[in-house]
Amino acid sequence: MSDFSGMQELLEDFLTEAGELLSDVDNKLVELEKRPNDAGLLNDVFRGFHTIKGGAGFLNVDELVALCHLTENLFDRLRNHELALSPELMDVILSATSGVREMFGHLERGSRPPAADAALLAARQRGLQGSLSGTDAPTPATSGGEPEWDDLYAAVVDTPSVTEVSQPVARGPVREVQSRSPGRRATDQPEAEGARAGRRENDRVAVSQETTIRIDTNRLDQVLNLSGEIGLAKNRLNCLRTDILGGKTDAETLRALDEAVSHLDLLVGDLQNAVMKTRMQPIGRLFQKYPRVARDMSRQLGKKVELILEGEDTELDKTMIEELGDPLIHLVRNAVDHGIETPEERLAAGKPETAEVVLSAQQLGDHIVLQIRDDGRGMRPDALRQKALQKGLIDAETAANLDDRQALHLIFLPGFSTKDEVSNFSGRGVGMDVVRTNIQKLNGRIDIESVWGRGSTFSISLPLTLAILPVLVVKANQQSFALPLALVREIIQIRPLEVQEVAGRATMLVRDEVLEIRSLSRLIGWQPSCPPAYGVLLNAAIGSFILGVEGFVGRDDVVIKPLEDIKPKGIAGATLSGDGSVVLVLDMEQLLAVPIRETRRELFELAA
Repeated sequence: MSDFSGMQELLEDFLTEAGELLSDVDNKLVELEKRPNDAGLLNDVFRGFHTIKGGAGFLNVDELVALCHLTENLFDRLRNHELALSPELMDVILSATSGVREMFGHLERGSRPPAADAALLAARQRGLQGSLSGTDAPTPATSGGEPEWDDLYAAVVDTPSVTEVSQPVARGPVREVQSRSPGRRATDQPEAEGARAGRRENDRVAVSQETTIRIDTNRLDQVLNLSGEIGLAKNRLNCLRTDILGGKTDAETLRALDEAVSHLDLLVGDLQNAVMKTRMQPIGRLFQKYPRVARDMSRQLGKKVELILEGEDTELDKTMIEELGDPLIHLVRNAVDHGIETPEERLAAGKPETAEVVLSAQQLGDHIVLQIRDDGRGMRPDALRQKALQKGLIDAETAANLDDRQALHLIFLPGFSTKDEVSNFSGRGVGMDVVRTNIQKLNGRIDIESVWGRGSTFSISLPLTLAILPVLVVKANQQSFALPLALVREIIQIRPLEVQEVAGRATMLVRDEVLEIRSLSRLIGWQPSCPPAYGVLLNAAIGSFILGVEGFVGRDDVVIKPLEDIKPKGIAGATLSGDGSVVLVLDMEQLLAVPIRETRRELFELAA
């Protein structure tokens, strides 16, 4: 049974609003370190902790009240110029937000959090007294903005009395739409596990339980208006249907029917777009946590880095925003750890001592483009080829055939790392391959540009939403299949005279690039009914290759429906074409999981 029986809705409202407020506080703290005398920032952070404390007091979460109260006292002294903000004091303050976030994790599970870490509470007390030393400050966070604590101390802390309760965070002109998972249950007691594992579990719970979307009322009004207009169009069609069934089939009636159907088509399209917009959220809510990550990493690595955010108002589907968290945090950490030089190296190279990492978002047509660019050391394609060879990830022939762009993409191979030693941040080669895999699951793609000595840029292109998938419909053995359009580079003809065999594989030369050909029929496990006449150049996780198909139906926008009770290999789901026939949507990552070599002879031989 939950420790908050009868208060579940209040608790969920508190966690939603306080979580957003805490992310905003983290960002303001990073800014405050650059402008320690900014009275506006000091007041904003003070009010943030004060509001969280008030909500926690209303729920009788005394442990959270105590933690916020001590931090609030620190800011009161900073506002009154009784304390000076130092890096060590900022580490102590940032550890408070990590402690608050950890307590949120316990509350997400419906259990009362333990008291804050005793050593960190003591450090805050010394901070209040102005006697904080460099050895007292907690180690900055290395993952997700949270410190690496070895244990949770069940310290008994005297809870200060709360004489006032802040009002809930003020809401703008939005409504909340919330659904609760019927399978979700709160545990009776906190899990007996180490702090590090506990934090990761808290993060997973928080993601799975985040079922609230804030929607501008104007968007809901638009949906309501369009629904009313569709109702009127339906009535008009019903009248015309009655007339036609009664034998009225003159030209005027048929023209009215055509106009009514066209009007309904337009309204349905507008409604579809309006409903999709209700799920669109500013990507800034995702960007908020990265300045803290960059700050903590750079401090621990002895580097000077400023993370610049651009395009925070760009909107993206809420589901995609949640799925982008891990890939972006990998890229930001890699930029700080691998890309950025030490201050001494930057000065020697004639660069400013403080490096810049820019995280940006913009909408281009029906896609969102995210970029992570830095002005660091950049990457050398030759060095990456050599490293991949040393680790046995590619052979000498493959390395020789890679151009510079393909060589840069070697960093996405599982097990690839440019570091020889494993550190707290990198060296295991398990980061960038996860990044590309997760991006491709979102029907997106990632590209790299890098200039040695000047920096690197990672560009991620994503569809606006996963609700509707742009696809290219192709034919194999007279069956229609849909390919995610985001993977498609171009379409070419496959002429037998242009197909060569290299290392036992059928290949074609496309603009000085040797690409392997794989027939769709054989990937699915069918015997081809005829040789492939066309090739689709795809950018997949394994690299670029040509998918051989018999023909094309065309481009389409589809809604994917899962196949109930069955999950054929390589099939993501199904959709219906305009004529009512079933089109299977391909999961190329699964299809390519087992490599199949196809010789030139096998490619063109017919079924017996």
